[in-house]
Amino acid sequence: MTTDSSSADSQMSVGAAADSPSLLHTVFMGPDGLRAGWRLLIYLLLVRALRQASVFAISHIALIRDWLSSQPVTVIPASQLVFGEVVSFLVVLLPALVMMKIERRPFAEYALPVEQAFGKRFWQGIPFGFAMMTLLMVLISLFHGYSYEGIGASGTVAIKYAILYAIGFLFVGLFEEFGFRGYVQYTLASGIGFWPSALILSFLFGYVHLGNPGEAKIGAFMAGSFGLLALFSLCRTGSLWFAVGMHAAFDFGETFLYSVPNSGFVAEGHLSNASLHGPGWLTGGAVGPEGSVFSFVTLAILSVLFARFYPAKAKPESA
Repeated sequence: MTTDSSSADSQMSVGAAADSPSLLHTVFMGPDGLRAGWRLLIYLLLVRALRQASVFAISHIALIRDWLSSQPVTVIPASQLVFGEVVSFLVVLLPALVMMKIERRPFAEYALPVEQAFGKRFWQGIPFGFAMMTLLMVLISLFHGYSYEGIGASGTVAIKYAILYAIGFLFVGLFEEFGFRGYVQYTLASGIGFWPSALILSFLFGYVHLGNPGEAKIGAFMAGSFGLLALFSLCRTGSLWFAVGMHAAFDFGETFLYSVPNSGFVAEGHLSNASLHGPGWLTGGAVGPEGSVFSFVTLAILSVLFARFYPAKAKPESA
């Protein structure tokens, strides 16, 4: 019994064409579903839409609008800090929850597992943040760039502001860490790799800090470098909770405890009366200590200590 080979070849070609994905499918879909670039684009569009919606809502709620317009512009108002950072965190969190449903992934994959919230990694990050800020102020003081001039707030006033700034800078840490190193880092890394993504996002993190009033290039570079340390902690600990604690403690120490400018702003109700004096390379000038050259010294020292205390996990040997 013979077979028509040309007919068989034709059938195989038709079958192969039917099995091969269309160009449209190839553009949008990869081995793991929707490609990383499209997922990231959807997320960013959701963030922008929610941001615009929150601005619109706030501007049309007279009570909130009038309260915000009455706040001082030359200092950091504690209550406004809390309000603004809570809103900012929700703006980056809620779209991630939408993407979690679309992608059918557990939220923990975006580096902020709820079951670890305020667990040991968070509390381990806090002394690191305080240590970084304290070492920085010690180095500036050794070169006569920082003067402590007594207590600024005391008693119940100090307690009130301590609580407000603790909450406010906790949400600063949550917003900035998850916003730059949560869903975005996870998704971009799935497309181009962890460290290429880390370098890009750390550069962007530093760049957006240039939009802060009083910020300078060295301060923005410091912010980007801090972002790399935060991503290093993500790589070693598996979550962002260490970085959230470290970030919150650094800002709290700078703003409330040592009472020096934070990206050009001084806090209201700060604990200390203090002043910075000397050349900008030493003190950071109007930017504050994060603009000092010693900020890179402290960052390097704390990075080495972190690598020592949190070594990379050994890879299992292949059989």
